[in-house]
Amino acid sequence: MRLSRTTPRRAPVLTALLLALTSASFAGAVPAQAGAPPGHCARPDRLDVPGAAHQRSACLGDLTTAGLAGTAYTDMADQAGLAAAGTLNPSGVPGVQIDGYFPDGSRLNRTHGWNHDAQFVIRLPDRWNGGLVVTGAPGTRRQYATDALISDHVLAQGYAYAATDKGNTGPDFFTDGRSPGDAVAEWNRRVTELTLAAKSAARQRYGQAPDRTYMTGISNGGYLTRWQLENRPGLYDGGVDWEGALWTARGPNLLTDLPVTVARSLGQAGDEDLLAAGFAPGSEFLWPYHEKVYWGLTQKIFRAEFDPGYDRNCPGASAGSTLEEILSACPSDAVYDLASRPASVRKALAKVALTGRIGKPMITLHGDLDTLLPIRRDSDVYAGMIGDRGRSQLHRYYTVEAGTHTDALYDTHPDRLRPILPCYRSAFAALTAWVEEGAAPPANRRIPRPAGGDVVNSCALS
Repeated sequence: MRLSRTTPRRAPVLTALLLALTSASFAGAVPAQAGAPPGHCARPDRLDVPGAAHQRSACLGDLTTAGLAGTAYTDMADQAGLAAAGTLNPSGVPGVQIDGYFPDGSRLNRTHGWNHDAQFVIRLPDRWNGGLVVTGAPGTRRQYATDALISDHVLAQGYAYAATDKGNTGPDFFTDGRSPGDAVAEWNRRVTELTLAAKSAARQRYGQAPDRTYMTGISNGGYLTRWQLENRPGLYDGGVDWEGALWTARGPNLLTDLPVTVARSLGQAGDEDLLAAGFAPGSEFLWPYHEKVYWGLTQKIFRAEFDPGYDRNCPGASAGSTLEEILSACPSDAVYDLASRPASVRKALAKVALTGRIGKPMITLHGDLDTLLPIRRDSDVYAGMIGDRGRSQLHRYYTVEAGTHTDALYDTHPDRLRPILPCYRSAFAALTAWVEEGAAPPANRRIPRPAGGDVVNSCALS
């Protein structure tokens, strides 16, 4: 195993995120073989992913981002804006990669030119430790989004890895499904589907099923982790939730927290209103960026998903055809009030609502300067929900001082922020020790921002 340093294109973070938001990979069909050392894996074409409508297998000399960048086996644009420059990632992990998709009627994911949703990637390293790690894409990204954040690290440790696009992608994800809430509900079904299929693929590859399976993810992937450990705990041995989105039928959720940000952008609310709504004091320097990239877009597409009747003209049938249109807020969202909306909206939210009733060990991390999912309105609340369900013994909760929603913003504000990724990696190690060795992780705590050292690549939980 080798370590390689992540050196993203020197484009501004905004440009990188816009690439991730709007780009589609038109890579050609995945070839059956791709420069792998002869004989290091036998007949990958014999592996069958149960339920897949289409799959392509390849025997590769390196399954990590260092080996796959620039090939059809990953998508660097979909990873843009998530990691800090200078992040050290392992490389040199040979094995088998399976790309494909499950049956699905939506066509938002254009990766590989397949124009088909429910796409997945499964990676099976030659040197397997008996484990499997499953994730779903953050935001509305696609299946390769967490290759550098999660896949590289766990593959180097010997885990098999599987990721899903969640069944719908991009800013128009809300157009999928027959009724409000269906698109997000599909996310959970697709994770369960992939977990079962990846376990089968691992059994075929190695001659035995995984003896431990972990669920994990960032942002919407963290929400998926929470949901799976609440609703499908028998499939997993534990999970790490990195700033998962909180969905509850009556709030708090994005639809209760973001309207004030739209109002502020239109001059109808002030800074004090955002602070009163739960946004962290000291996060003000991040607000202009989030106003430009996140707040208006996120509010309108998720409101369109759960409450399409509120304003049928904005966003309408699409979030937009240009970057300006996609990122622009709907003025009507400035006065959106979930509590006054019809019961049908809460019914749609109930399809995906969390309860806190986790059934396996889980570690949550959240930055105290998260300016999309304010910690006071998200993970602080969710930790309380877990306690209310009598499940605190299965949970550890770490607040990362000076952490924000995406680590790439550290490159713009290195004097004010710290990346969460190294803390996530420490948390994953703590989870596996908890599950496999009975070593209790550190108690819930605030992880302070160190005054010196390599904050990009190191983080101690205690």
